[in-house]
Amino acid sequence: MDGEPHVSPYGGLDLARLLLQRAKTHGKRRLLTWAPFEGAAKSWTYAGFADDVARLAHGLVRRGIRPGDRVMIHLENAPEYLFAWHGLARIGAVAVATNARAGGEELAWFADHAAVRAAITQPALSARVRESCPGLDWIAVTARDAGAAPRDADRPSGDDRFEALFGDASKAPAPAGDGGRPVAIHYTSGSTARPKGVVWTHDNVLWGGQVSAGHERLTEADRHLVTLPLFHVISGIYAVMASLWAGAEVVLQPRFSASGFWPAAVRHRCTWAALVPFCTKALRREPVPERHWFRNWGHAILDSSVEDRFGVSLLGWWGMTEIITHGIVGDPSLPGRDGAIGRPAPEYRLAVLRDDGRPAEPGETGELRIRGTPGLSLFREYLDDPEATARSFDDRGYFITGDLVTVHEDGLLSFADRAKDMLKVGGENVSPAEIERAILQVDGVREVAVVGRPDPMRGEVPVAFVVPADAGRTSVLSSAIDQRCRAALADFKRPRDIRFLDDMPRAGGVAKISKPELRRRIEAAPDA
Repeated sequence: MDGEPHVSPYGGLDLARLLLQRAKTHGKRRLLTWAPFEGAAKSWTYAGFADDVARLAHGLVRRGIRPGDRVMIHLENAPEYLFAWHGLARIGAVAVATNARAGGEELAWFADHAAVRAAITQPALSARVRESCPGLDWIAVTARDAGAAPRDADRPSGDDRFEALFGDASKAPAPAGDGGRPVAIHYTSGSTARPKGVVWTHDNVLWGGQVSAGHERLTEADRHLVTLPLFHVISGIYAVMASLWAGAEVVLQPRFSASGFWPAAVRHRCTWAALVPFCTKALRREPVPERHWFRNWGHAILDSSVEDRFGVSLLGWWGMTEIITHGIVGDPSLPGRDGAIGRPAPEYRLAVLRDDGRPAEPGETGELRIRGTPGLSLFREYLDDPEATARSFDDRGYFITGDLVTVHEDGLLSFADRAKDMLKVGGENVSPAEIERAILQVDGVREVAVVGRPDPMRGEVPVAFVVPADAGRTSVLSSAIDQRCRAALADFKRPRDIRFLDDMPRAGGVAKISKPELRRRIEAAPDA
């Protein structure tokens, strides 16, 4: 790991001070427009947003939250998510940003592992949070679910209301201005059975905002349509933090909706959007408006058919939660290549290594490694796991991404595969080991292995191969596995197919299960 001392480019600055600075220079300009699927849109200026953040910061202090305390934000896209994020940053607390689709046992793990003190959630998710995280000091619930009118039965009351947190803006604590302090923890699937907590500092998110804004060439005239989840680096950093840094506007929707995308984009004259291939595939089914204002979409891969269909230039990119912003990025002003993701970002040092450890030559594929500064251009650490943190770097200080890329003669890179045993489901990283751990807890399961099956919309979906203890009870066992996965896993992690085997194929006759052979069986019979 690169442990060399450095002077931060953000000395005396943190996320809260950046927001206050933008409120001074861009006070009357719009920072946020909430564009729900139902009901009227609502906007906040930079000054108005900063004032509400200060009110929330004071209210959080009144409820006992102190610098360093961790508060779970378990929300779908909504203005309250951004208020909570910035309110916690203002007082030096840490946001534990969780996937809104997480299962109860996942939530319990997040809360326990991060020693969460309180939670902010929404009506449809509040029961799961209360049941899964019984040791919290308090839970604040927003007035409604994202994009939906509240039901009377779901309405929070008294101190449970998110609105009850707001206090007096003049009594909000002054920002510390210490960029080295943690600001957020994001849980990411790795090759292990338990997600790891990726710790971001204030310097990390400032870096992410500045570098992302530069890569995207954002200006204060831009309006960034945000439809992907805010708890992801794509929306949280590439879109929202980049817009804040540039003084641009964020147009926020509850989630991606193919039918809701174009009406919001046209109504608010959006110029930018961060998407994944799932989104552009879904949008192919919708009519393209005669006029729109988009100049760029961020996209995982370059695809001329997408550009031709929608009349928008694509900015290819690659990144990870641990890398904060784009480690590989495209440039629409330079020649592209279908399937490429871009070129090495100049802010990082990249290496592509063959199996023998030598650099990959043009035309070859190798493992991607990336070097930066922990706590600035790379995450600070995995929470309370120094061994996992150390293992994620090689002896030269390069972060081991676990992704395989191909180097082309024109300097562009394209994604090839994952060296780690990982799935990519609709843009979400999924650990097969996490699914396997849940299934192994079902009585009657002797052995299990999870691999991916290609899917036209999601990229791939999990398939579980199971060796039962009793071959005559597979129907009952299949139901039990499904129930267990529903209780333990987010919906996108649940197997879409369960296949029973008498025994697992082995690699070279040894004990290790041959997952390549399981993938070949899926190729031979994808719908078995």
